[in-house]
Amino acid sequence: MKKTWDSGCSSSDPANSTSQRHSYMRFTFGQSLATTSQTTASTFPYPIVVDSKDKTTSIIKETEPTPSVSLQELLLTPGQPTADVNKSKRQQGRLGGVNRKLRYLASRAPLFSSRAESNFDSPWRNMEWTEERKTSLMEMISSYRPSCEDVAQARVLLLGPVGSGKSSFISSVQSVFNGRVTNRAMVGSFASSFTKKTFSIRHQKRGDVTGLVLCDMMGLTTEGMSGLTLHDILSVIKGHVPEGHKFSPDQPVSSSETVGYVKRPSLQDKIHCVAFVVDASKVMTNATGLSITFKKLREHISDLGVHQVVLLTHVDQICSETAKDATNVYKSRIIQDMMKKTADLLGMSTSYIVPVKNYSSELDVDVNTDVLILSAVDHILQYADLYFQDSTPKNTGSKLDL
Repeated sequence: MKKTWDSGCSSSDPANSTSQRHSYMRFTFGQSLATTSQTTASTFPYPIVVDSKDKTTSIIKETEPTPSVSLQELLLTPGQPTADVNKSKRQQGRLGGVNRKLRYLASRAPLFSSRAESNFDSPWRNMEWTEERKTSLMEMISSYRPSCEDVAQARVLLLGPVGSGKSSFISSVQSVFNGRVTNRAMVGSFASSFTKKTFSIRHQKRGDVTGLVLCDMMGLTTEGMSGLTLHDILSVIKGHVPEGHKFSPDQPVSSSETVGYVKRPSLQDKIHCVAFVVDASKVMTNATGLSITFKKLREHISDLGVHQVVLLTHVDQICSETAKDATNVYKSRIIQDMMKKTADLLGMSTSYIVPVKNYSSELDVDVNTDVLILSAVDHILQYADLYFQDSTPKNTGSKLDL
């Protein structure tokens, strides 16, 4: 296996001719870039050039393919110089700095993929990124009412691992309607006790409540349900659990022990759609545990006649172009590939999955991010309405006594 390291000290080096004080160190490694935890992999066909002075990196595209070398092996065994280099402590320190930089790049590999490598020329899903489209989506969501007359609002339960972005999605949706970025307190960070909370989405200008309620609960773990048992989740979906109920792993929901337990829940009390929230940057981490948990949940939820969708969050963390501009989300090869992996993980078609970029460090809303978030909400409401269509009694011409 070939590993090269060039000191950049030769007179033919263009970087050296610009400034003698800059020392460029170049590592060439293989097309298969794997993180040190061996949990993710992405294509990385070009070598990285690291400027040891200003700590910057760049990707160099060459006409000839780069020889395949394991990045992990390179980090464990630094490459030998191709020319005689004085192995002083100073140079060894520089080499150590490069190794640290490469380890960082390995952990954030997708962020450093080239544009040509990660993006298609045309989008694989069509989306209109305009202020008019944003306004149209806001109007549709604001005016939405369930097709069932007995239900005022569609209740959507967000389920996903800890840190997957459930609370951030709720905050992001509310931020769009508020016209400014707002953040809500997380409700799923503690394993010992956690509360069921619902959030009604309000239109800022009108001041009225939309026909959508988002329900947040404790995050799942890859080891299983943790304190949130399958019984508790199904009890919420069936409508037995009252608002503000504090769950405890030592005391499952029951008609005899749970204060305010709803014995005969109405259609309004029940969950009408479940949105699984999956972190795109962690899809391949503990994939087996997540797959078992999600598929087990899906099986029981489907038996209740509740439709499910998937929100693939943190897509901006796996695609740098999407991080810069949300309109690149449906041109990204990386995101498309991650959606396929997520579909396999949950045993669902990619048509149920929508990518999401939540507001996190931003102070102001952005029209393109707003359109992406609102499109996810519209996707959810379509499947919630299917539940009402399935649950509404068909008019048979005769009145039944219930």
